[in-house]
Amino acid sequence: MALRTEAEQWLCVQGSDQWNDPEPGQSAIRKWHATIDDGRAWVVVGDPGSALATVSRGPIDRDFWNDDDKPESAFYLCKLIVARSAAGRQLGARIIDWASRVAALEGRDWVRVDTWRTNTGLHAYYECLGFKHVRTEAPSHRRSGWLAQRSSDAITRPDEPLAVGRH
Repeated sequence: MALRTEAEQWLCVQGSDQWNDPEPGQSAIRKWHATIDDGRAWVVVGDPGSALATVSRGPIDRDFWNDDDKPESAFYLCKLIVARSAAGRQLGARIIDWASRVAALEGRDWVRVDTWRTNTGLHAYYECLGFKHVRTEAPSHRRSGWLAQRSSDAITRPDEPLAVGRH
């Protein structure tokens, strides 16, 4: 949760409206707790055990992905947050590569994201990592909806895989 709070503050300073509305924010935090409880959230730790990043695996979000998208063919990446202290170390790219490896091992074709519609910097970040914009959806009850995907066989940091372990 500290990573989320830090990200909210950083986004605000950057002039982004992402995650700055307390009411939907509380709903998102409740959903995130459920994701953690379901075992679909991971934390990247550094030395001596500090949280450097977190990522979650989302369910198929039917507000955005429909049957024509073959939704079962993808790994849905969400809540990727990197600590400001780890910024610039390509940790986000390595986490996305990890998700690609998981997706490929599961026989899935895609890693997919839906991001905040107004966060063009985040859109550019994902595009630099090989994601292609699929479309933008704008349901009235959601502020995310910029949809993108990249092939599960795409790896951008092949010499720096993340080690996976349990603590």
